[in-house]
Amino acid sequence: MFLFYLRPRRLKGLSLSLIVLSTLLILLILGRSSLLAASSSDLPAGQKPNVLLITIDTLRADRLSCYGSQRPLTPNIDRLAFRGALFRLAVAHTPTTLPSHANILLGTTPVYHGVHDNLNFVVADDFLTLAEYLQKNGYETGAFVGAYLLDHRFGLSQGFKTYDDNYSRPHGQKLANLERPAEEVVGRAMDWLRDRQAPWFLWIHCYDPHDPYDPPEPFKTNYAQDPYNGEVAYVDASLKPLLELVETDRLRDSTIVIFTADHGEALGEHGEETHGFLAYNSTLWVPLIIVGPGIKPQEIFKLVSHVDLFPTICELLSLPKPESLQGLSLVPLLEKKRLPSRQIYFESLYPYYNRGWAPIRGFYQESLKFIDSPIPELYDIKKDFAERQNLIRSGTVAKYKAQLSSLMADLTGTQAQAGATKADRERLEKLRSLGYVSSQPTANTEVFGPEYDVKTLLPFNNQAVMAIVLYQQGEKEKAIKILEDIIKQCPQLDNAYSNLAIIYERENKLLKAIETLELGLARLPSSYEFFFNCLNLYLNAGKIDEALEFFAKRSPQFPRAVTDPEVLNLIGLAYAQKGELKKAIEIYQTALAQDSRYAPLLSNLATAYYSLFLQTRERQAWQNAMEKYKQAIEVDPNYAQPYHGLGMIYRVSGNLEGAIFCWEKALELNPELDPAYYSLGQAYMEKGDYKKALAALRVYQKRRGQSLSSEEKNRLASLIKACEEKLKER
Repeated sequence: MFLFYLRPRRLKGLSLSLIVLSTLLILLILGRSSLLAASSSDLPAGQKPNVLLITIDTLRADRLSCYGSQRPLTPNIDRLAFRGALFRLAVAHTPTTLPSHANILLGTTPVYHGVHDNLNFVVADDFLTLAEYLQKNGYETGAFVGAYLLDHRFGLSQGFKTYDDNYSRPHGQKLANLERPAEEVVGRAMDWLRDRQAPWFLWIHCYDPHDPYDPPEPFKTNYAQDPYNGEVAYVDASLKPLLELVETDRLRDSTIVIFTADHGEALGEHGEETHGFLAYNSTLWVPLIIVGPGIKPQEIFKLVSHVDLFPTICELLSLPKPESLQGLSLVPLLEKKRLPSRQIYFESLYPYYNRGWAPIRGFYQESLKFIDSPIPELYDIKKDFAERQNLIRSGTVAKYKAQLSSLMADLTGTQAQAGATKADRERLEKLRSLGYVSSQPTANTEVFGPEYDVKTLLPFNNQAVMAIVLYQQGEKEKAIKILEDIIKQCPQLDNAYSNLAIIYERENKLLKAIETLELGLARLPSSYEFFFNCLNLYLNAGKIDEALEFFAKRSPQFPRAVTDPEVLNLIGLAYAQKGELKKAIEIYQTALAQDSRYAPLLSNLATAYYSLFLQTRERQAWQNAMEKYKQAIEVDPNYAQPYHGLGMIYRVSGNLEGAIFCWEKALELNPELDPAYYSLGQAYMEKGDYKKALAALRVYQKRRGQSLSSEEKNRLASLIKACEEKLKER
């Protein structure tokens, strides 16, 4: 069975206080209505309830004590559950972050809104969000999110007057990996709440249980053997002040609280370590708790889903349900009534869009779950919630496939996917008109055999991961052999190409790495990772023209590329290195329209402006360079590159002290930033501090001497000799 309960401990040897505590806990679980119903009260006439939506990323329901965990990880969430409705069988429609939150906030499935994966999609502005709807009905709206996957650029900020995605942005980290801890998210949300007048709608998203699992102390030590549980316990502790606030007299009887997760985590079940590949209950089953005025404490065993939350909120607020919504209000269940039988759609398309593997789609209907893939599956989730016994028979596959097709047709609607990539297409056409891209996109294949099934490919994927571990342990040849064998046996596996290219890159065999990724891209043309990494390698290898040719040829098949700040930053850098500064600046500005807080982009744009100033002596270019360098430093104070550039600006303007300060700061942050030693040496010479000048120039000579031209070597030797002579004179 999929249902979990806390079992009372044996009483022998327990103190009286523990016996009482255990008894109370059992009563809370078995008799929650009678104990807690009296705490709810109706709001005064005309007063609208507040709405608090809490979504925890990657949270398995079975890690909460109220869902059966035998380890007390979540006392604060459990306390919330004891005063509201707990849904025993709530499911997500997708096992990835952005689509799941789109399902919740739009009240529609991916088949309708067209957002199927993280990063590759944007919520179109012609869809109605929950925040927009509540804002139109007099609500103040605020959102506080914990990770870049929900950055405002992906469209879920629509309707939120405040959308706080201000996580720290270290320059060395990929944008997709940016996150901030739960206590920071909750703290900022509570600051927003303190000055808020009712009614308000607040969405809080905590990302921490997502991999890699690295909770802060004391959770790191306390859960050293199970860091995922440590992340869950940390999030619960971080939520404590917020949940205590909504239990105060001021908010308890005037606030609807909805607590859920975007998806779960496999933790090794079915061979899946994390999530996003398969579509089993380990990643689709989510907790769902609803608390609010008039909602009696109870447990509900009906199958429900994320798209039901928007219509539920509408009914709880006595607002009409927008026609676009595809879920059902859960209020009848809260009132002990029934919901009609239905099918609940789900999908897992990360492997399809990013790796070229077969798509996974399916539906729940009462106790049955059908998973459509090249190797189809059918489970009775009442008897087999862990999905160990596949009940599908060849004669029944066509029937369930037909039901799925009919369900998807019903969910599609007339607006489906309208505008989901409209902005991408517009930017693609702009770049094509400027001559930066040329060819048309190539469609993914839609015919997949069992060899493309995710279940087939995951074991090879795990082997490819182990090969990298072996390489890190010094087993280079063994790792390469494993990856080469995987590519021969399973040419559909992207991870084998990626990891082999990583090894070649670390061994400074850049052309071999490029060759590996080009081969992978030929076999898996939908792999965005291959596209990005290959472009980056071309630039690192100094193959500028090849990089631009590669981008022009390949980018049209990746709509994300024309909006990805990291990709556009590379293209701008390529044009800058070719000396086409105005083209570079135009590309950088296009990227900044997507992300104005990307420090490498700001720094590179500043450098392009500075180079343009050196060519033209236009004061506006000089001012733009200074402004962008300062913005880059403001975004990421630990980024050395903009300090070096700002030092150049100060030096040109005659501010020698300012220049020295910037170059010293740059080297403090990055001692390997070689040009700063040379600039600093010249500045100290001009200042008359020949000892410091000599030290800086000698470091530069040691680090870069072999790569300099004869002219540069002679110039450097002259400067060093001049410093030595000045010091001898003293």
